[in-house]
Amino acid sequence: MEKYFALCLLLHAIAGCFANDLTYLNGFYSKTPQKLSKYSWFGNVRLHHFRVPEDAVLVRWLLTVTRGSDLNCGSQNITVHFRAGAPPVINPIYTDFPNSTSVSLAHNLTLAIPSGQSINVTLFNVTNPKPGDWFLAAHLPKDDGKIEQQGLPSCSYLFQPQMFVRRAADLSVLQHNIPLSQILTTAQAQALLKVFVPEFSSRLDVFILACSVSGKPGNDCGLSVTVGSGTLSQDSAVKVNCSGVKLCSASVSIPPWNTWVLVNVETSLPNTTVGFNISANVTVGCKPLSVSSDFNTSAFIHTIIAPQSNSSGALGNTSFSLRDQQGLRDNSSEPLCMRSPSVFREEQDVLSLRFIVPGSNLSVTSDLPTVLTLDLDSDADSGGTLVVQLHLNTSTLIGGFRGVNTCLTPSAPVLNLNSSKPCATGFAQGYSLSVTRNESNALLRIPFPEAAMWYLSLQTVCNDSVDCRNASSIISVSVSISACIDDCGSYGDCKLLRTNSYLYAACVCKAGWQGWGCTDPSFAQSFSRQMAAALLLTLSNLFFIPPIVIALYRGYHTEAAVYFFTMFFSTFYHACDQPGVTVMCIMDYDTLQFCDFLGSVVSVWVTIVCMARLQEPVKYMLFMAGTLVISMVMQLDRRGLWNLLGPVLFSLVIMVTAWVYRGVKRHHCYPPSWRRWVLFLLPGIVSALIGVCVYVFAQTDSNYFYTHSIWHVMVATSVVFLLPPREKHVPSWGWTHKICGYKLCKNEKEELYTVT
Repeated sequence: MEKYFALCLLLHAIAGCFANDLTYLNGFYSKTPQKLSKYSWFGNVRLHHFRVPEDAVLVRWLLTVTRGSDLNCGSQNITVHFRAGAPPVINPIYTDFPNSTSVSLAHNLTLAIPSGQSINVTLFNVTNPKPGDWFLAAHLPKDDGKIEQQGLPSCSYLFQPQMFVRRAADLSVLQHNIPLSQILTTAQAQALLKVFVPEFSSRLDVFILACSVSGKPGNDCGLSVTVGSGTLSQDSAVKVNCSGVKLCSASVSIPPWNTWVLVNVETSLPNTTVGFNISANVTVGCKPLSVSSDFNTSAFIHTIIAPQSNSSGALGNTSFSLRDQQGLRDNSSEPLCMRSPSVFREEQDVLSLRFIVPGSNLSVTSDLPTVLTLDLDSDADSGGTLVVQLHLNTSTLIGGFRGVNTCLTPSAPVLNLNSSKPCATGFAQGYSLSVTRNESNALLRIPFPEAAMWYLSLQTVCNDSVDCRNASSIISVSVSISACIDDCGSYGDCKLLRTNSYLYAACVCKAGWQGWGCTDPSFAQSFSRQMAAALLLTLSNLFFIPPIVIALYRGYHTEAAVYFFTMFFSTFYHACDQPGVTVMCIMDYDTLQFCDFLGSVVSVWVTIVCMARLQEPVKYMLFMAGTLVISMVMQLDRRGLWNLLGPVLFSLVIMVTAWVYRGVKRHHCYPPSWRRWVLFLLPGIVSALIGVCVYVFAQTDSNYFYTHSIWHVMVATSVVFLLPPREKHVPSWGWTHKICGYKLCKNEKEELYTVT
């Protein structure tokens, strides 16, 4: 009922936000509620992917967090991150990013559920949002390391985002250099328009002309002009206050290419009518030379084959000549302002691609920038890491060389790379790189790059010598998309994650290492600690040797085989399950884990069934049936709490039933000896209970290596005490003194015949 009421209020509020002069349409999008997790790596977040349509004027997210249990969980904070164009880059536990990694943390919002409250409903608005992909990532605070057993009651939280979109179906279009009349009234205090920015545009200007208030010309119309869309990041729009200005204009240097740009004009004057004319001018200041219509297939074939034999990852071994740029516009009166070689995009795998330039050792000069176009305008590429590597060939420097400046920007390139000007476009901050004689290599990594056309601009910067115009250099460029940074290094694993149909990747770290690329050693485990953990977890399984020997001595050969199976696979599973470098796997990890979990539960099963002292056909039938059922359950869910409790409870029912039956039949307690109860059963039960309590309640990530070792010791010790004594007719070790000749067992001669 609460959510329904909130939804009704939301729709009513959206319907009243705008006047009816334009045709507005509403859209509603909802995601399935997902259980939140405590944060330790990016795989713990719940990522939701939305798509905002074109001409959207308002996006309103309804964020609902529900407490999933009635336990006294106290107050809890939930963090939600927002980003347009790619998944948000977050750092809630304040770890260090890898070297040469440039990040811009996403906008976030904290939702609180106080103690005693079961739901939190929050509205979050974005006016004039950028169309395209939007991502929301939600998570609980930092993971405290407590290992929770599945099946036990715990505090859980469900997060469900819902998106309401209001868009204008007939938004006015600003034609270039054609004024358009607009009127603002009390009912409609803003005018929404859009203008298209073609490719190769260097400047966008929006002018306000002939402003009048209530039909009377005046300078102060209280107008303000906003050019651009909202992305929750800095510099995503340009806003100009036109109050008191006769001729007002808003200018955007280097606007995004091939994009509709939103223009919003508002007035601050209440209860009045404001009329004005508005126009837009787009300056196309630079175009590259047209390339030849002949497609040089040999150049691409050479470029594809050559890097496969070059482990350095460079994009070729031949230089790019100016002759490659000569084309159809040689007779044009427009001056040459940049070079733009063709770029070949090669998709290699999921979240793995590279960009190849034929003859990709580029000749970069000081007079003109060289611009590479990188097509990343797909959400299939934004879930990885963009890697740019530069290498300067210091033996090819010509003229008064000082260095090579490089600028990587989305949506539009930067064509003036002088050191005094920033690497930025009208609506986005770029990423700068440089190489010099002393620093001939440069590396840049961008996690989760925005889905857009990216541009890499390079230009040689010369010193003050007279041969400045002739300065040039040869640069080797390597641009690629990889799933994770350096494949997460030695202390991490790169995991491919999915939310619905969207794929992305993240590093899960081990041995205490942290960070986006598992490069933060703040809490890293030393080698000695890793070795101690491996030895404790593996050698503690040797405590199963006494149960094996006792079982063999008392004639329980099947039980001894099960204990040996458990000891063997538990030892090598924990040797393979180590988080650091002290790892040894004798077979597939999944196989070792299955056998370890299976052996642990089956050991408990056969021990308790053996304590029931059933007839051998019944006992072995239960052994086999229980093992088959446990195998099936382990395949379905290995970490479920009932995987252990189920066999334990069922076997205890069998044992208690058999003991009660014997006690009733013999008219005294079973087992009859008080020594059996005091010296064996009670110590065995205490050992088992201690092991279970440590396993269920005391294990954390930091103390796992010794608490789990205590579990091994306690379980093995309980088997020593709980295993029943040898049957009276069974000799030691379960074998007769004479296994050859006529007498095979004690009772055989008496039951059959006498051999003389």
